[in-house]
Amino acid sequence: MMQNEELNIIPIAHIRNGFIDKFGIPRQTIRDSHIESRIVFTPAYRAAEALRGIEGYSHLWLLWGFHNNRRKAWSPTVRPPRLGGNRRVGVFATRSPIRPNPIGLTAVRLLRVEKTAEGSVLVVAGADMQDGTPIYDIKPYIVYADAIPNACSGFVDEVDFPTLAVEWGELHTAVPRTEWEEILRQDPRPAYQDDPQRLYHITYKGEEISFRVENNRLTVCSVDRA
Repeated sequence: MMQNEELNIIPIAHIRNGFIDKFGIPRQTIRDSHIESRIVFTPAYRAAEALRGIEGYSHLWLLWGFHNNRRKAWSPTVRPPRLGGNRRVGVFATRSPIRPNPIGLTAVRLLRVEKTAEGSVLVVAGADMQDGTPIYDIKPYIVYADAIPNACSGFVDEVDFPTLAVEWGELHTAVPRTEWEEILRQDPRPAYQDDPQRLYHITYKGEEISFRVENNRLTVCSVDRA
């Protein structure tokens, strides 16, 4: 092994939002997202100067860690849920969390910078991360370098991503319904599960919703405090 091949990285910040469970976290949907997350820096990286000029960018890249992986061993092939869980592709052709190095990459929309008792906090939209996720680095999204108009997306281009119609009945929520509907419309179920009798549960911001799905229609069955 060559000297300095290994790199020890530590979190510079953590994500704070209402997703205490992985189930239901929106899948990389930054376009018109209403779901806000807060990036709170660790004490060693709360220098205000480190964010000087960041307000000039509309979007940021986040490098983060899959800190709640149940499986630690990686596999050269995986079964992406979006392919129904029955087709194997190479791990490096996916964004599976089960990787040699459990590092995620997400583009988020920067909404604002807030001054708080914990230093400057970045408020972003479109973070597909669980509450407490460690952030290892933040880089600006640069249009001329990062946007590739004619790029292709492999098997993702083959998959249809229909949105669900959401029915609430007489139920009411404390969390803004625009946020709940963004989570529910994108169909949080694994693609290989299509049982109309199965009851699913999602917890977000201290509220738990149960629902069923049949024929592209999601029916909310109950709303409770978690």
